[in-house]
Amino acid sequence: MEITPEIRDMLNETRENLSGYKRRHFMAQVVETMLESSPTRAEKELGWNRVTLSKALNELRGGFCFIDQYQRRGRKRVEEHLPTLLDDIQELAERHSQTDPTFRTTRQYTRLTTAALRQQLIDEKGYTDEELPTEETLRSRLNELGYGLKRVKKAVR
Repeated sequence: MEITPEIRDMLNETRENLSGYKRRHFMAQVVETMLESSPTRAEKELGWNRVTLSKALNELRGGFCFIDQYQRRGRKRVEEHLPTLLDDIQELAERHSQTDPTFRTTRQYTRLTTAALRQQLIDEKGYTDEELPTEETLRSRLNELGYGLKRVKKAVR
C-alpha cells in the first residue's frame, strides 16, 4: 500500500498520542496491515524505530506483552542507599529545634545549618563524606521532615 504524506502524518500523530504497550500494539497493526510486516519499510517510510517494531510484532504475534518498568528507571532516592539517614537527621535536628514561637503553625524551626548537620552526621553517626548526599539534598530532607531553616527567636515572657 502506498503511504501518502497525509496518511503518514495521521499515523505519526496517532502514535504520539499513545504510550507503552498501546503504542507498540498500534504500530504493529499498522506494519502488519499496511506495510507487509516489514519493520525496515516502516522505518524508511514512517521514521519508526525498527527495533521497537520488531518487539511490537513479537507481542502481536505471540499474544504476550513486554512489561514496561518505568518505575525502575532513574536515580534512586538517598534513603534507599542509606536507610537510617532520615532517622539520624531527625535525631540531630531535634536537638537544635523549637516550635513556632507564635504557635501559629506546628512546624519546627531549627538553628542547625545543613553544613553543620552534614558534619555532625560524619562526626557522630559514622557516615563518610563520600557516601553522604549534598547539602541541598539534606536541606530538602529536613523540609520533608517538617523542619524549617530559620533563626530561632527567643520567646517573650
